[in-house]
Amino acid sequence: MIGVEPVDSDAMNRALRAGHPVSLETPGLFADGVAVRQVGSYTFPIVQATVERIVTVNNDEICGAIKDIFDDTRTIVEPAGALAVAGLKAYVERTGERGKHFVALLSGANMNFDRLRFVAERAELGESREALFAVTIPERPGSFRQFCAALGRRVITEFNYRLNDRQRADVFVGVSVGSREDAAQVRAGLLRQGYEATDLSDNELAKLHVRYMVGGHARDVKRERLCRFEFPERPGALLQFLDTLGGRWNISLFHYRNHGSDFGRVLAALEVPPEEDQAFEGFLKDLGYRFQIEDGNDAYNRFLQPTRKS
Repeated sequence: MIGVEPVDSDAMNRALRAGHPVSLETPGLFADGVAVRQVGSYTFPIVQATVERIVTVNNDEICGAIKDIFDDTRTIVEPAGALAVAGLKAYVERTGERGKHFVALLSGANMNFDRLRFVAERAELGESREALFAVTIPERPGSFRQFCAALGRRVITEFNYRLNDRQRADVFVGVSVGSREDAAQVRAGLLRQGYEATDLSDNELAKLHVRYMVGGHARDVKRERLCRFEFPERPGALLQFLDTLGGRWNISLFHYRNHGSDFGRVLAALEVPPEEDQAFEGFLKDLGYRFQIEDGNDAYNRFLQPTRKS
């Protein structure tokens, strides 16, 4: 018998190691059904006598287990209810066990609907189906397209960028992968092609906050036009979109997130001199994608519009 606990709420795991119940200072609350500061005096000796070991899992692995259970049974369990499946997957991966039968006991479906958004966002990371990278690319027209070409036919799940320097650009990019080993191969391939690339898949700050905060009021943007685009979502669609966009105008802001829908949605700003406005708007009409010019959008003006140099 194997027990499973969240890595940030492992009171039983620590108690077994210590030989007596210990108190956690601040147990994690994501799997709130098992978030106890100290295990009970009755349960501890029972677990001590019957459980072989405790496997700990992180929140991403729990989210991946919730998705697995939904895919298999079309039922939704709460984070604590998915612990057994998350632990089973982690145990098999870490030990390499094969040719055996395992049983995971599910218990608990007290799921808050608002929490599903977080679960959906993190499930692909938990299953090692998505990897997040910080990549440095040259700051010049066409560098986005060149970078996407370097990734080949891989599905880009997320792409965040804001112009901040005329020499180099740091982009936040998500890529569909098959495993952690596959993610390592993606990074190695980028390094071989001369890119600086850092895997952020285990970086909690990046996953919780930075991915939503890339941008701000750039100071080095000359003059930009802001547009929203929609294009059919399929493998290679983002690269095709960038090919169609061409390299006439420099991209100063770019945000894309694959939500699994039929259409991909991009927010992009391009540096366009005033004398080229007419040509730019004609280009948009001939582009073949649905678009909306957002130059005067209040959210853009407040949070993203370039600041004037002092």
